[in-house]
Amino acid sequence: MCIFRSSSRHLLLVSVFVLLNYASEAAPTYSAHACTSGSYYRPNTRFQTNLNLLLSSLVSNATLHDGFYRTNISLGNPDEVKGLFLCRGDVTTPSVCHDCVAAAAKNITQLCTNQTESIIWYDECTLRYSNLSFLNNIVPSVNLENTQSIPQSDASRFNDLLAATLTDVVQEAVNSLSGHKFATKEADFTSSIKLYTLAECTPDLSTFDCNMCLSGAKSSLGNGKRGARSLLPSCNLRYELYPFYNASAVSTHPDLPPPSSGKSSISLIVAIVVPIVVVLVLFIVGVCFLRKRASKKYNTFVQDSIADDLTDVESLQFDLATVEAATDRFSDENKIGQGGFGVVYKGVLPNGQEIAVKRLSVTSLQGAVEFRNEAALVAKLQHRNLVRLLGFCLEGREKILIYEYIPNKSLDHFLFDPVKQRELDWSRRYKIIDGIARGILYLHEDSQLRIIHRDLKASNVLLDENMNPKISDFGMAKIFQADQGQVNTGRIVGTYGYMSPEYAMRGQFSVKSDVFSFGVLVLEIVSGKKNTDFYQSNRVDDLLKHAWKNWTEKTPLEFLDPTLRGSYSRNEVNRCIHIGLLCVQENPSDRPSMATIALMLNSYSVTMSMPRQPASFLRGRSPNNGLNQGLDSDQSSTDRSTTCSIPWSVNEVSITEVYPR
Repeated sequence: MCIFRSSSRHLLLVSVFVLLNYASEAAPTYSAHACTSGSYYRPNTRFQTNLNLLLSSLVSNATLHDGFYRTNISLGNPDEVKGLFLCRGDVTTPSVCHDCVAAAAKNITQLCTNQTESIIWYDECTLRYSNLSFLNNIVPSVNLENTQSIPQSDASRFNDLLAATLTDVVQEAVNSLSGHKFATKEADFTSSIKLYTLAECTPDLSTFDCNMCLSGAKSSLGNGKRGARSLLPSCNLRYELYPFYNASAVSTHPDLPPPSSGKSSISLIVAIVVPIVVVLVLFIVGVCFLRKRASKKYNTFVQDSIADDLTDVESLQFDLATVEAATDRFSDENKIGQGGFGVVYKGVLPNGQEIAVKRLSVTSLQGAVEFRNEAALVAKLQHRNLVRLLGFCLEGREKILIYEYIPNKSLDHFLFDPVKQRELDWSRRYKIIDGIARGILYLHEDSQLRIIHRDLKASNVLLDENMNPKISDFGMAKIFQADQGQVNTGRIVGTYGYMSPEYAMRGQFSVKSDVFSFGVLVLEIVSGKKNTDFYQSNRVDDLLKHAWKNWTEKTPLEFLDPTLRGSYSRNEVNRCIHIGLLCVQENPSDRPSMATIALMLNSYSVTMSMPRQPASFLRGRSPNNGLNQGLDSDQSSTDRSTTCSIPWSVNEVSITEVYPR
C-alpha cells in the first residue's frame, strides 16, 4: 500500500512537471521591442480605433495563414495603419503562432504607449505596425548576446566556423525555393558541442532586400559570445550552442521533394508534363485572340490612365481666390519668410487648417503643364521627416506652392540663439539628427523619385510642435529649372559652409554631396556653433577642423555645446562626432551612405571606420571672396547662412532623378 501511494505521488509529480514544462514551452518568450517613430497619437482618436482593429485582425488571422500576414486598416486618411506578423519558420503549430501573436498584440501597446510606429520581437514571432509604409528594413535593430564568452584559446577557431556557417545559412534563406525565406544550419564545433544557426526574412522581401538585411545582421554578430542574435524589422539572424529551434519541424519542410522511383516517378512526370502541354496550347490560342483586341484595349487603357493622373492633379490644385483669402491677399503681416525662390506667407484655410504659402518668383521659365505635373509628383513624396506639399495654385503668372504649416520655425532659429538653444537638450538634438537622417535616406533610396537635396542646412530643417525635424525645399528642383538659383539666373549659388569640395570646386554632385552637408549639420547640432561663424570671426580653424582637433587630441567632449554639459549621453555624443567626421571626408567614396548612417545611429554593433582629416573650407580662399547673405527656407523667418557665389554648376535647389522604385 505504501509502495502504491509512493508511486502515485511520483506519477502526480511527473504529470505536474510535464504540464508545467508544456506550459512554459507554449508561452511565447519575449525578446525585445522598439518604439521607432517618436511620434504619438492621441487616445480615443480614429488612429487608435484603426490600430485596435489592425491588432485584432492580426490575431484573428494568426491561425489562418502560413506564419505570415500583413494588412492595413484605413478608416479615413491620414489615420491609416499598416501591420504584419511573422511566426518563425519552424513554428508549425497554429496555436503556438496564434498565442505568440496575441501576446505581442497585447504587449506592444503597453510597451510603446500611444506611438504611431512600433515593433516587438518574441522567440516565436515578430509583430509590427506603422502609420507609414514599411520602406526601411534595416532600422531599428536590436542585438542580444549571451553573457558567456568562448574561451580565448578556442575563440579564433570558433569565429571562423561561425562566419562560414552564418554565410551558408544566410544564402540558404535568401535562395530558399519554398514560400518562406527561412533556413537553419548546424555545424560541429567539437565532438560534443554543436553550433546551431537560424536565418529568416519576411516572405514579402525580394531576394536582394533579404540578402541586404541578413548581411547587415551578420556583420553585427561574432563577438566571441556563446550565443547572439540580431533582430531587424524584416529579418533576424541567430546562433547558439544549443538547439533553440524545432529541428524536426525544419526537416519536414524541405525546399525540394525527395526523389522517387518506379511507377511514382512515371506518375510524377505525367503530372508535370500534361499540364504544361495544356497550358502551352491555351497560351497560343489566347495570344492569337488577345492580339486582335490589343490595339482597341491599348487606347482605352491610355485614356483611363491619363484620366486618373488628371484627377490626382486636379485634387491638389487650389484656386487663387482661396489662397488670397487664406493669406489676407498676401499681406505683410502674414509674411514669415523670403528667399531666392519667393516669399512665404502663413495662411488659414476656411476649414481652419494652417498652411504655409510659397509664392514663387515670376522669373521661372517652366511651363504651366510641367509645373502642375511636377507639383503633383512632389506632393506624392510623404515622410514624417519631410515638409508635406499639400497642393499648388496656378493662375495667370502666379505659381504658388501650399505646404503644411510648421509652427516652430527652423532649426537654426533655436540652435544658434544663445537663449533658445537651451530648449534643445541632448535627447532632442539626437532625435533631430536621427530624423534628418531618415528623411534624407527616404529621398535618396525609398521614395518614388531619387532626390539629391543639394542645400541641406539648419534653416531648411523645420521643427514641428514636438520638435520633430522636417526637411524643406527637397523638391524645389522639380518646380524650378536647374539653371535658376536666386532671381538672377545667370549665376548659380550654393550655401557656403555646407557644400562638399567636389561640388563647390567642380560642380560635381551626388548623394554623397548631401552626406557631406549632413555631416556639417551634425557637427553644428552637437557643438551649437555655426560652421561659417568661425570664418566670420577670423578664427584660424573652421568648425570641421575644430572637431578634428578635439577628436585627434582625444577630447571630443570639449567640442560639445557648453549648455549641454550638465546632461548628455557620452556614447551618443562621441558617436555623432564620429559620424559627422566620416561624412565630411574630402573623398566622396570615404563617406558613408545615408542607409549606413541610419544604421550607425540606431545600433552600436556597427563597426565604424576611423575618419581622416576632413575637407577644409578655408583652403585657398580670401576673407572677402564673393560672400553674400542668402535665404531659401519654406517657413523660416530669418536665415544667416552665408552663400558663396561661384561660376560652376552649383545651385540652392534639390536635384530630382526620375528613378522607379
